[in-house]
Amino acid sequence: MHVLFVADPLESFQIYKDTSFSMMRELQRRGHSLSACEPKDIMWQRDAPVTAYVRDITLTGDAKRWFVARQSKPDERAQALKDFDCVLMRKDPPFDSEFFYATHLLEQAEREGARVFNKPRALRDHPEKLAILEFSQWTGPTLVTRDAADIRRFHAEHRDIILKPLDGMGGSGIFRVKDDGLNLGGIIETLNCDGAQTVMVQKFLPAIAQGDKRVLVIGGKPVPFCLARIPQGGEVRGNLAAGGKGVAQPLSDADRAIAEALGPVLAARGLLLVGLDVIGDTLTEINVTSPTCFQEITDQTGCDVPALFVDALQAAMAHSDGLPR
Repeated sequence: MHVLFVADPLESFQIYKDTSFSMMRELQRRGHSLSACEPKDIMWQRDAPVTAYVRDITLTGDAKRWFVARQSKPDERAQALKDFDCVLMRKDPPFDSEFFYATHLLEQAEREGARVFNKPRALRDHPEKLAILEFSQWTGPTLVTRDAADIRRFHAEHRDIILKPLDGMGGSGIFRVKDDGLNLGGIIETLNCDGAQTVMVQKFLPAIAQGDKRVLVIGGKPVPFCLARIPQGGEVRGNLAAGGKGVAQPLSDADRAIAEALGPVLAARGLLLVGLDVIGDTLTEINVTSPTCFQEITDQTGCDVPALFVDALQAAMAHSDGLPR
């Protein structure tokens, strides 16, 4: 296969932990060809297919200069997306207007014959904070609102809450407000911008002390190990980007029950790879844009997550609808 990665700039990858890199390495190991571009490189013009300026790359095995590209200029080679065997959309959040527009270009490429994973429409339909609304039986007390009074009422009921923006990643913009309500007003003003932006509020879950677990679901099936991201140094956030410690562990019964309930539903919608965030036995987020933690789980357990992903990708490519079986 010739696989195109739509991702952040390759030069920004931290390859010792980057999941997209681990996918590339496994694909190259199996003899597949690799190309990469950024969303800004994708274009459409009337009477022509969706096209991207791409770099054809080879991994070197060198940690410092980890890839070589056959193109010396960023706009040296344009190729229609439909001419690749498959396209992997791996652009990190935020899910902003530009990400939204990119999904429309990718969906047009699909109409022209491109095979895109995760499906662009499914990416649009499952914003990572709000996707849990459909599966509320697995979630804790949660409020989505722009209204400051709603947030104050939620705090009065639950006393210890977490507030977060809908478009953040890596733990950015997350606040905890305890029973005393200290600085609640300032936090609301910061996050909802005087009612202009929607905020998610959730009851604080003490089980965060044992980790915010990333449960990976590939082709509708749970990976048998998750990564518990454990807060450090008084932090409330377990995200690795916020300094959390990643500890791989077998799935709990609750982890597996959530993954087995959601996995087939999400896979049938074209979500080949999903990252569920679970605290204790409670679902808090559904990550679909660029789920991570492949390398940490593989390094600590020996479970070859990149191989599981490429197996699922090859199986999906074998079917005309691109869905796992």
